[in-house]
Amino acid sequence: MGSFFYKYFQKNIIAGKKQLAILIDPDKFDISETESFLHKIPNDTTHLFVGGSTVENGQTEITVKAIKAKTKLPIFLFPGDFSQITNEADALLFLSLLSGRNAEYLIGQQVKSISKLKSSNLEIIPTGYILIDGGNNSAVSRVTNTQPLYQENIEMIVDTALAGQYMGAKFIYLEAGSGAKNVVNSKIISEVRKNIGIPLIVGGGIRSETQKQDAYNAGADLVVMGTAFEEIPKLKH
Repeated sequence: MGSFFYKYFQKNIIAGKKQLAILIDPDKFDISETESFLHKIPNDTTHLFVGGSTVENGQTEITVKAIKAKTKLPIFLFPGDFSQITNEADALLFLSLLSGRNAEYLIGQQVKSISKLKSSNLEIIPTGYILIDGGNNSAVSRVTNTQPLYQENIEMIVDTALAGQYMGAKFIYLEAGSGAKNVVNSKIISEVRKNIGIPLIVGGGIRSETQKQDAYNAGADLVVMGTAFEEIPKLKH
């Protein structure tokens, strides 16, 4: 459980290289289409995230195995709960839902994961996960029974991100939720970027090249996209 992937991530930031993760939901992914899926993703993809708010038991491992057989891109787990953890991936975003006040997703699920992680080779990366209101009732809100932070409340979002850093997070992840009508706005991203000293991930509802570049320009080190990447032209490295 070294820090190879995190150090490589930091090296890219120092080199000024923006990073892109494509998020794969195991419940919606057809493993028979793995090869064609990987041909469709943008050329500037640097990571694959695998996970969802609710995933059938065992499906994450099946999905990760199928993807890993066809790509050398690092695969990070982005689990909705501890049952989604599999040693087949490269790294785990060890998420704590800082925007909510449900102890189950602040620490409960994390404790439940330890029996799996004790003997794991996964690189574990503590991640402060902050749900921002995306204008719809997101799966994260429904599953965790927590409310997102309003986009207008920038001070609260910044303070929450800083609290995450002070608690030891190595990433802050600003998330508008799957299928968000409104992406995390540039003002929030830039204010969080100015105030934290750790890498910043931004995702949720990003569907276009313009939205992606806006997030980068505001200070996102890595942007996360789902199937909406198919609307984006392939980009050269």
